[in-house]
Amino acid sequence: MKKGFFNRMISFVKTETVLCIALLLAAVSAFLVPPDGAYVEYIDFRTLAILFCLMGVMAGHQEVGVFRLIAERLLLKVKIERQLVLILVALCFFFSMFITNDVALITFVPFTFTVLKLMNPDQAHRLIIPVVVLQTVAANLGSMLTPVGNPQNLYLYAKSGISIGTFLWLMFPYALLALVLLTVWCMVLGSRGKGSALGLSVSFDERTSLTGLRWKLSVYLVLFVLCLLTVVRVIPYGATLLIVLAALFLMDKKVLLRVDYSLLFTFVGFFVFIGNMGRIPAFYHFLQSVVSGNETVTAIVASQIISNVPAALLLSGFTDNYSGLIVGTNLGGLGTLIASMASLISYKYVVRECPERKGAYLGYFTVTNICFLAAMVILYMMIG
Repeated sequence: MKKGFFNRMISFVKTETVLCIALLLAAVSAFLVPPDGAYVEYIDFRTLAILFCLMGVMAGHQEVGVFRLIAERLLLKVKIERQLVLILVALCFFFSMFITNDVALITFVPFTFTVLKLMNPDQAHRLIIPVVVLQTVAANLGSMLTPVGNPQNLYLYAKSGISIGTFLWLMFPYALLALVLLTVWCMVLGSRGKGSALGLSVSFDERTSLTGLRWKLSVYLVLFVLCLLTVVRVIPYGATLLIVLAALFLMDKKVLLRVDYSLLFTFVGFFVFIGNMGRIPAFYHFLQSVVSGNETVTAIVASQIISNVPAALLLSGFTDNYSGLIVGTNLGGLGTLIASMASLISYKYVVRECPERKGAYLGYFTVTNICFLAAMVILYMMIG
């Protein structure tokens, strides 16, 4: 029994490594700064509430199947490889702006495996690795344009207090370059098929619809609009939280189980750690001296080691140059496999579907990410 418990603990740590690190850091810092009334002030309840609402609403949309239905409708008109590659990658790029990079990959990477299994084996074998890698890059780069595209954007947008227009303008040049580079890469990749037909063995069912679920979809769309209005500070986050909780509980309780609570507790752990360390003058002044004036570069480097969400949480406690952190943590999502935790989603699907090719995937992923990161850094140097 002890062995089984130990194995479960090891499995949990492997699965939730970032969460465990966050909680460990919070616990250690609590020995340095004993718990008191100031702990409550560490927690950004607004960010946590909005993040919870967005994850719940997006889980509801997935349950209804609206994203998959849109993808199927688009692919019904695809005739050649180039079109297929462009659409599969574009779905991740544009949807990630509104449904987050995680949800985009959870939705469209399994869908990609389904689509490619309908093709002849040679085509599928040649496309699967590069397409999934490009989808991952697209989700990480598309999501950087909006405050709701990924967790660190939501947090830094709220903390900075900047307007939605300022945020969009800040990230627009990088998103535009990303779109151009992704399009070119997809065109080159698709051209290897020499315009040949896809050779799909079956077609999608054109009769698939949301009949009987339209009322749920309507409710989820209204809830999503409420979330967006809360992000831009039109509606109080407490009211939105109560409305979303009530709606999900009454409509579909199991959607509440699909919320990524580990991410929420990861935020809490880092909030406590950052708050405590900020009360230790020696540590605060040291890290502030390292970060100050180098926010973007520091964020990019830190993201490669601890991923961009923890990097945003950690570094935000030691600088008020939030624009630099927004750019740095978004660009920092490129690079290593853990630079953006969303990238692990695609990797897990590849390991499950074709384990013999995980080495090839990591190689293609690394080269592609380095190329895109280099291009983004060059753009930053030109306009930053």
